[in-house]
Amino acid sequence: MFVGHAAVAFALVGAVALRRGWPAERALTIGLVAGGFAALPDIDIAYALVGVASAAGGDALALASAFWATGNVVHRAVTHSLVFAPAVAVVAALRTAGPTARWLSWPLGLSLVAIAGLVSGALGAAVTLPFVVGSVALGHLVASRTGFTTRQVFAAALIGLASHPFGDLFTGEPPAMLYPVDAALVGDRIALAADPTLHLLATFGLELATVWAALAVVCVATGLRPTTAVGPHATLGAGYAASVVLIPAPTLELSYPFVFSVLGVGLVGALPRVRFVGRVDGPTVEPPDWLTALVTGLAAITVAWLAYTVAYVVIG
Repeated sequence: MFVGHAAVAFALVGAVALRRGWPAERALTIGLVAGGFAALPDIDIAYALVGVASAAGGDALALASAFWATGNVVHRAVTHSLVFAPAVAVVAALRTAGPTARWLSWPLGLSLVAIAGLVSGALGAAVTLPFVVGSVALGHLVASRTGFTTRQVFAAALIGLASHPFGDLFTGEPPAMLYPVDAALVGDRIALAADPTLHLLATFGLELATVWAALAVVCVATGLRPTTAVGPHATLGAGYAASVVLIPAPTLELSYPFVFSVLGVGLVGALPRVRFVGRVDGPTVEPPDWLTALVTGLAAITVAWLAYTVAYVVIG
């Protein structure tokens, strides 16, 4: 759900900005700000590199297992807290204010690090520090590159940070949304299907939907028509259905073979277009622009996911 978090925040904030009559560029920019903050909570997964380093020399699955086993020690705790989210949003927004207020972001941010240290020890503080530094860095970047007000940055940051934990309710253990309070807002993962493979496929479909929603906002803002940007070779994704007998049935516990291979289908978006019509001296080969490659790749992945899902249901 890494991409999905940013896509949801971008689509939500960008759509609201467009609805309120903001110019296209400004609306998309504030959407990008929200998307950046929505991705920030997953900075805690950097701790997983400790596990990867200790498992160096193993195969790909062993490294992946070590990555998540170590990362989940601290993942979805302080950085996913709805209690901390407003304070972190303030830390970022202060970077867009006057000189005095701008420097207040550091004592406020460090106080959050201290609270995490008191509650979760040195490891909690170590995870919170890059979270705070990241919010300061994002706030500084927004202040230096855009003309958004402190209130606008706070709203975009808060929506991004607060929306993130809800996307994690479909995968793994529910986030500690009330941290540092020792209570669970949501106790169990939301199951989209009793079959673990269908649950994984449905969750992947949700993430694809968030990316399409973000693209829809871009289309509304710019007048882009997706049908003109999607190349016909996106249909090649249908061939991915054959992988239902080639790779293990994906689940949350073993998703890597499916996820990496189905995302690889998106590379067809980079294939050049070959045109024969009206040519007497042979076909022309046209490399796609980045937008065509991106949209075609996304369409190919969507077709592949749908084809695999149908094949799994039929064979299963």
